Amino acid sequence: MPLFKLGSLHVPHKKNTASMAAVRMSPPESVLIPVTQHIGAPAAITVKPGDEVYVGTLIATASGFVSAPIHSSVSGKVKKIEDFLTPQGKTVPAVLIESDGNMTPDPTLRAPKIESADDLINAVRESGLVGLGGAGFPTAVKLEAQKKGNIDRIILNGAECEPYITADTRTMLDDAELVREGVELLLRFLKVDEVIIGIEANKAECIERMSELFASNPSVRVERLPSAYPQGAEKMLVYNTTGRVIPEGKLPADVGCIVMNVTSVAFLAKYARTGIPLVEKCVTVDGSAVKSPANVIAPVGASIESVIAFTGGYAEPAAKILYGGPMMGVAVYSSDYPIMKNTNAIVAMGEREAKIKPTIPCIHCGRCVAICPMGLNPTAYAKAMNVDDHTDRAERLTAAKINLCIECGSCSYVCPSGRPLVETNRLAKTELREYMANQKKGDK
Repeated sequence: MPLFKLGSLHVPHKKNTASMAAVRMSPPESVLIPVTQHIGAPAAITVKPGDEVYVGTLIATASGFVSAPIHSSVSGKVKKIEDFLTPQGKTVPAVLIESDGNMTPDPTLRAPKIESADDLINAVRESGLVGLGGAGFPTAVKLEAQKKGNIDRIILNGAECEPYITADTRTMLDDAELVREGVELLLRFLKVDEVIIGIEANKAECIERMSELFASNPSVRVERLPSAYPQGAEKMLVYNTTGRVIPEGKLPADVGCIVMNVTSVAFLAKYARTGIPLVEKCVTVDGSAVKSPANVIAPVGASIESVIAFTGGYAEPAAKILYGGPMMGVAVYSSDYPIMKNTNAIVAMGEREAKIKPTIPCIHCGRCVAICPMGLNPTAYAKAMNVDDHTDRAERLTAAKINLCIECGSCSYVCPSGRPLVETNRLAKTELREYMANQKKGDK
């Protein structure tokens, strides 16, 4: 039995902005930049209220190996350091910067000198680059895996399988030359056998452009992926492009692969040219509450409200606003929330689109089991979470392989009973991690 059942879920694509080139928004009045813009340790703030900053000025430095520096996205003055409540419920510091409207680059910025793999990795680290497809894993940490000597494939994620989102599509069309330059940097310094660009079949123009761009390079392969969700999930992408299976608890590097987003690679090339760190992001703005859907290049830290206003405002009141798409996106409780480094879309839904199915008891239809790309049983996790004994609960979750869940949302999507399965799975994984951490400490 194959690990992934291709073509098992076909979500509406709703790629309304695929033909719309990205437009750079005007400078916002202010930006709010949290120190948590990535997976790993939060960055440590290096500025104080009253400091003058420019576009690209370092405002927070990496505080660990799995961390990334953060830079100002506007020129102006630091107004204050304030607490920011993340959508995940954590309170972290954030830097509020008042913009002077000039977007003056930091005069100290210089293009990096890259002559070796170490130079490349250091440049990536200093640029503040994190995964731009949604997860936000510091890219320099990924590239460090090359030093182990077992990496032979770099896979570029151009699947963009979520409904609405077309930011990567525009990168492959508008910034194709940057993608080419980024790929050449990776091939030159990381010495891998092959770079594979995985693109869903519904993006024929992107497949044609990338194939044309690398036609004369035998080290680059463009892989046409089925238009079936969730093609962009890391485990699925590695399997569908190389046939390799990432074991439970392991990373792509453990099977000889590094996975990067196509927009991350384009940014790498741009940074190598200019030395301007990651301070802006192409964001798809769409959803039934948006008057004029668009792809917008927005400064990191610009409020969702300012980005939507730039596109023309609301067509109707927003009942729900998501970072990302409707399958894996995270809801925010205020449109004052800022654009993050890894924000690839803002989806604002009207009341009808945001309406949640009524929840009724499980009818044991098995649709969630049949649809899971990892071959898991979501109902087993829901049952385990109803067990009072924490040890018993942990054993059940471990036996049912909860950590293999990629939180793609397919189970919730097909459930006729409206059960919050993906939310339950996410809670179960969190509880299991906490339980295992406490066991290591000897706590009860």
